[in-house]
Amino acid sequence: MSTMEEARRILTALEFDTKRTNEMAGRTLMALAGVDENTPWSKATGERLGVRAIMDWMRERLEHPIAENSRETVRRFVLHQFVDAGFCLHNDDDPSRPTNSSLNNYRINPEALLVIREFGTPDFEQAVGEYLADAPGLATRYAAVREMTRIPVTLPGGRTIDLKGGGQNVLLRDMIKDFCAYFIPGGEVLYVGDADAKLMLFEQQRLASLEIQLDLHGKFPDLIVHEPDKNWLFLMEAASTHGPIDHIRHSELSTIFASCTAKLIYVSCFPTLAIMRKFLVDLAWETEAWVANNPTHMIHLDGDRFLGPHR
Repeated sequence: MSTMEEARRILTALEFDTKRTNEMAGRTLMALAGVDENTPWSKATGERLGVRAIMDWMRERLEHPIAENSRETVRRFVLHQFVDAGFCLHNDDDPSRPTNSSLNNYRINPEALLVIREFGTPDFEQAVGEYLADAPGLATRYAAVREMTRIPVTLPGGRTIDLKGGGQNVLLRDMIKDFCAYFIPGGEVLYVGDADAKLMLFEQQRLASLEIQLDLHGKFPDLIVHEPDKNWLFLMEAASTHGPIDHIRHSELSTIFASCTAKLIYVSCFPTLAIMRKFLVDLAWETEAWVANNPTHMIHLDGDRFLGPHR
């Protein structure tokens, strides 16, 4: 029996479904365990690997010509299910790591690794049985660790939502909590993006009432807030590491919201002045810039008025 077939048998024994016991899943398990044709399962390791490293391992150790565009397949259709089952740990060294970080990694959880090392021995069946008996609890435990890193955010109307911890969402929380309090009192949050769930808050009917039809696959701003008294719509971008409203983004947003009956205000938001300075030369005219650690102040880039629509 090839090591690939052994990997698939291990996944089948652990009760993964057909798609999580195919050859792609088998190769992913081999990469995470560091097991090839010359390495026994008793020597399986729990090294942390990113998706790119997993694919490179397949190419180098298995001589498998996996295409570069298979990254999303490996992540979404294998690793995601491994993590949901508690079989793999995602960023357990830093659960608050941003989703788009190059340091994202996966490893086999220690309890599962002990089972894998028993494959081919008389103790494997018993080890599997004990693991499966504990598996629901393990999955719950590891999911709870991930949930602990989430950021609770209270919207202006009192509703509470949770954002994935880390990354842009720390700044996004401050935008809702501080910018809205100082500059849009009484504002209504119509959309909140989140790297963990793109439509964390999406008031589609309210947006439609302003003649806005957003494409679910479009490039939304990170935060959309409506001020009903003035009929102003704030389009806000969180720019911790990238993504302020430069001239290209301003043009994109102007096109997306061209039919909007509210008047548009564009705001680039930064965590600190130092980070804002990196992007200052790129910011579009007739937009606003706000810094979270100086929340009561705002910078206006030209135009005939401060904090207001220009068309």
